[in-house]
Amino acid sequence: MPFKKLHPHLKEKLAEFEIETPTPFQKLAIPTIKSGANVFCTALENSGKTTTLILTTLNKLKCEEVGTAPRAIVLAENNDKALNLYDVFLKYSKSSSVRVYVANEREHIDLLKSEIFEGVDVLIATPKTMHKLLLLEGVNTTQVKIFSIDDADFLTQKIYSADVLSITQSISKCQFVMYAQKMSPALRRFEDYFMPFAKIVSV
Repeated sequence: MPFKKLHPHLKEKLAEFEIETPTPFQKLAIPTIKSGANVFCTALENSGKTTTLILTTLNKLKCEEVGTAPRAIVLAENNDKALNLYDVFLKYSKSSSVRVYVANEREHIDLLKSEIFEGVDVLIATPKTMHKLLLLEGVNTTQVKIFSIDDADFLTQKIYSADVLSITQSISKCQFVMYAQKMSPALRRFEDYFMPFAKIVSV
């Protein structure tokens, strides 16, 4: 069972939320992501994609604080989705030392830079804000272990994909995981840029 092999803190949280059984998608996706491979994850809404993203990200970081540079980056389509994702992350990271931070677009970029500089483990942002932070040298990507994109269907629009391609060029030796409702040629082409030998989990 995928949940049994997660970090003890995450198993405690799942028990607290009375989540006992993984969804069919989670049964396939969690072990595949834990293997360290680049993965395209496709499933319909309410399949457990967001929970899978959070569980595998926190599990990769062993639910603990390390250093000051982000070790996980999560991209969301827009600011509202980033804030919502942050709220769900906090439910799972609460009472652990791991630091989750959202780069809220409503805040000044200099404030975001200074807060990130103080130390974060998981950085959640939109492609636009993340791209801006990198241009202003506001985030150190040398320690990133896992890079996830939530509800990546929006990347079929060129304005977003250009930012993502620019962001990923600054990151090396990292696991990339993309979540979407369905696979499309527009998403599949990212394999040529930053997701070599990617596996596909589809339910």
